[in-house]
Amino acid sequence: MKVAVNESIARIRADDWNALTESRFPFLSHEFLLAAEQSGSVSADTGWAPQHITLTNKGKLSAAMPLYKKSHSWGEFVFDWSWAQAYEQAGLHYYPKLVSAVPFTPAPSPRLLLADRGDSEAAAALLDAAIRLTKDTGCSSLHILFPDDSDLPFLRAAGLKLRKDCQFHWHNRGYADFDDFLATFSATKRKKVRQDRRRVRDAGVTFRHLHGRDLDEATWQQVYRLISITFMRRGALPYFEFDFFPMISASLPDGVLVILAERGDNAIAAAVFYEGDNVLYGRYWGSDGHYDALHFETCYYQGIEYCIAAGKAVFEPGTQGEHKISRGFRPIETWSAHWLGHPEFFSAIGSYVDHETEHVNRYMQAVDQHSPYRDDGEPRD
Repeated sequence: MKVAVNESIARIRADDWNALTESRFPFLSHEFLLAAEQSGSVSADTGWAPQHITLTNKGKLSAAMPLYKKSHSWGEFVFDWSWAQAYEQAGLHYYPKLVSAVPFTPAPSPRLLLADRGDSEAAAALLDAAIRLTKDTGCSSLHILFPDDSDLPFLRAAGLKLRKDCQFHWHNRGYADFDDFLATFSATKRKKVRQDRRRVRDAGVTFRHLHGRDLDEATWQQVYRLISITFMRRGALPYFEFDFFPMISASLPDGVLVILAERGDNAIAAAVFYEGDNVLYGRYWGSDGHYDALHFETCYYQGIEYCIAAGKAVFEPGTQGEHKISRGFRPIETWSAHWLGHPEFFSAIGSYVDHETEHVNRYMQAVDQHSPYRDDGEPRD
């Protein structure tokens, strides 16, 4: 078995890489990762230097891991700023570090890409290679962010510390339409959602659903302008460069969805989604101003309605946001895994994540008490 470190996804044949991924995870596709690199969004200059690990057996790609050498912790959505600060206070360097993730994309999916999902030998070889690379390149640590549940036994076996967090996801219980979904809510919560939607309709806002094949450069310019406005209100720039979006809609024409909110002839808001076989992923949102309930409608209600019509089983709208609970989303556990080269820090962080897990469990139980569903309204399996 031959181990290689690839400084660009372009060095790996697309068909070979995609044979290891599953179509329900569009972010893992060679097309997505290549567009991120070729657009200049992901590079050593932006603090994401590709270091993708591959294992080949008799010339055939048998396993791989998306991996990046990071000089910061931006765009990860698993927060380790306090760890970096503790290193600095001890006179040590936390950066660079190695991170296995999809850049700027907090969506759970496999990080150990295996031709055979049960191949513990290949999984161990990938993790051993990643830890050796961490040491050989002078990195402080290795972090596996948002791994799939199927990765967890391999990560535990390799001695990484697991860290628990949560997101809010929506699950389709076979609803006939949006009203059927709302019928599972308590009367008060149902009324609130209908008020949200009515405010948007009364403001004269309409929506178009555009797939990758429908999106020309001019439309992307509109969408990117709206996204940029919203990012800049927060004092930041969009994670992805503009060129990324036309690239990805061309290479994944069935995997990209834009919901465009318009009033008259003007595009006033947009949300970008990605589609897997059975999952809709909400990602980037932007608007040119404040509109009552428009964020909820564009990013959540339109997405739920789309999932019901398309028969999607799950809607993952992204990280954070307790306001999602009252719109029908439920807390779902997510994970990360960590290995640190400094023994004392590794031990301390192991204790920290154990205590943090207790807090996350209590938090998930507490927020779920605010679910909008009637006692007899969920689940409907």
